Parts: sequence; C-alpha cells; structure tokens
Amino acid sequence: MTASTAGAILTVALVLVSCATASTGNSNLAVPPGAVYVDPLMYNVLGQNYTEWRNLSTVGFNPTNTTPPFIQVFDPSFLDAIGPSATIRSIAANPGFAFAHEAPIYVPDLNAVFFTSNDGGPLGYNGWYNNSVVSMINMTEVDMALASTTGDVKIQVQTLNLPYTVQMVNGGTGPYKGDLLFITSGRALLPPSIVRVNPSPPHNATVLLDNLLGRQFNSLNDLKILPGTDIIFFTDPTYGWLNGFRPQPMLPSQVYRFDPSTGQVRVVADQFVHPNGIAFSADGKIAFVTDTGVSGGFLGTNQTFPATIYQFDVDPQTQSFMNRRVFAYSDSGVPDGIQLDTMGNVYSGCGEATHVWNAEGTLIGKFYLNSTTAQMIFTKSGLVILDEEAVYLANIQAQGLDLTTL
Repeated sequence: MTASTAGAILTVALVLVSCATASTGNSNLAVPPGAVYVDPLMYNVLGQNYTEWRNLSTVGFNPTNTTPPFIQVFDPSFLDAIGPSATIRSIAANPGFAFAHEAPIYVPDLNAVFFTSNDGGPLGYNGWYNNSVVSMINMTEVDMALASTTGDVKIQVQTLNLPYTVQMVNGGTGPYKGDLLFITSGRALLPPSIVRVNPSPPHNATVLLDNLLGRQFNSLNDLKILPGTDIIFFTDPTYGWLNGFRPQPMLPSQVYRFDPSTGQVRVVADQFVHPNGIAFSADGKIAFVTDTGVSGGFLGTNQTFPATIYQFDVDPQTQSFMNRRVFAYSDSGVPDGIQLDTMGNVYSGCGEATHVWNAEGTLIGKFYLNSTTAQMIFTKSGLVILDEEAVYLANIQAQGLDLTTL
C-alpha cells in the first residue's frame, strides 16, 4: 500500500466517525447527537506519514477533531451506559479558580453535590498558609435551569464555612450515617484526617482519625466504604509534599483500612508510586486503586511511571487486598478519582476526559472535555463531572453504585 493510499483511507475514516451513524462490521451504530464513534480498527495502523503523534500524555486522542465537550464511543456497549440522547453541558463555571477538583459527594435527601477546590495545584490559591474551599451545588436548581434552555447554564455554587480542623479536603464519599465523609491532606504541620461533616449548617465536624499510632500520615487522598460495612479504606500518597503544602513524607505510599468501631488501622496494600483513587465493586469482593505515578508535583512528569488502575481481590476474612493485577492504563494524563456504575463499568477522571472501562478493563468510551477531570459522581440528574474551573453534567442513563452508609 502506498503512503498516499494510506492517507486517503485515514481521511475517509475521519469522515465516517464524525457522523451520527457509523458503520461497524455489517451493522450501523447509531450514536447520540452529542457523541462520535471511534472505531479502534481504523486506528491500529497510522503509518510513517502520520503527523499527529501524541508525544505528551497530557494530549488527548481526538482523531475526529470534534469540538469539546462531546462523548467518544469506542465500543458499542458504551451506548447502554449513555443512552440514546446523552449530552454534556456546563452547569457552573468560575474561570481562573479551580473550585471544582475532587471529593464529590451526592446527598439525595438534599439533591445536592458537595465538592472541593484544588489543593496545592494550579489555580487553587492555597498552600502552606491557605486552606482549600468546599462548595455545594443544588441539583434541583440545575434541573430547572437546564429545562429552560438547550445550552449551558451557570448555577451559583455555595461555599461551606467549615471548622479549622478540616484542612485541604481532597476526597469524599457518602452520605456516611447522614454526614459527609471527607478525607483531608492536611496543611503545613496540621495533620491529614478523616472527618465527618454535617451537610447542613452549621456544618459541624467530627474528626475520626488523624494519625497512625502517633505518626502523621503523608497527605491523605481518597476513601471509600467497603460495601455492607462501615469500614473505611483510604489512600495516602505524598502529594502534599510534592505540591508544597506538607512536610517531607515519613511513611510509604500505602492503602489503609480503618475500623471506626475498634479504632484499628492497618495497611492493606503497598508498592505504589502514588496511590490515589479507590473504589469497590458492588459486592465488595473487588477493589480498585489508581496509581498516578506519572504526576510528580515539583519533581515533574515522568511518562514511564504508572498511570494505572490496579485491581485486587478483597480477602473475605482479613479484608486485605490480594492478587494485584493491572485493570487499565490511562492513555492521557492519570486516572485520578474512580467510580463504578451498576453495570460494572469503571469511570476515572483522566487527562482530557472521564474515561470509562467495562468490567474486563476494555476502554469503551470517554466524556471528552479536553481538560483534566479529576473526579465525578452519579446523581439523579446524571453524571456530574468536576473540571477544575467548571462543572459539567452528562445526562446519561447509567446509575452509580449506592455509596450510602446507614
């Protein structure tokens, strides 16, 4: 095959995948108006004359040159998750301030999503001397605004005035016994912690854990409850030090188990570069932990380090993580926060999009924003995606796992 012939085939491929109806095998694949189909078979060989090589992990794969935001479909099974009329729309924005970073918690009784600003990163405006900001967006207001227009909306977010014991919130889950369950990275010499916060004013807080037998954690990152229990599992990388708001780390980067009823804390998994997001399957038998080793803070980016989701079996007796294996690798950025839907699909915030893999680890789709989306959360209205300076809503039909602990 000549180079000119290969180029012509690639051009045809780009035209095909930009259409609302794409050909796959002997059948037609109808995708929603807000989506494009990218057939992996058309991009297995790009040839020596291809000029769009992605030499940086921060650059996303957008062969159709579609204007974000949009949905990429890599496998027909993704259509079962997004539904026939899925779109992505911005619901809140604050350009110049990374107000929407991580720790999303959806509280059904309030129909509200709580989240935090970027801690120590660009446009977070915090650090050794300044705390991050926790906010809330009312999804009822979002629904009413979206019903009145076909475009984006800008809902006012509300800032929470939290006690001084809550420093640099980075992860969250719940509702946990009626409260928000946050994990904090700590700030300066103030310790990282796991803390319960009342979702209603005055937002009183109760710290559940802030040390390992007298030793401060490095900078706690994310947490989840093992389904069917009230036992907390959490990650502890060194990003507080790497981003300049915590002292030099004194512990390995590990995953811990904390039983609030007994106070016992122990390590359940190690040998990570930077353990980050954590999640469980619906039955609690499988754990997922993301390793964002590529992102090294002031040490820079090393693209040969992990940008990987690892999968473990949860020991039924000890609840230690066993049989570690690679579940998926993010082709762009790093897999940060992680959530599962009721079909077993795994969602993670990555470099240019929220990536979605099926239960076997096959990439089936992306919610493509062309910017870092560290975390997301399922709500009655759809999938809320945190995009640093903006918040998006994807009105998909997939439902998230119930993260409520009674």
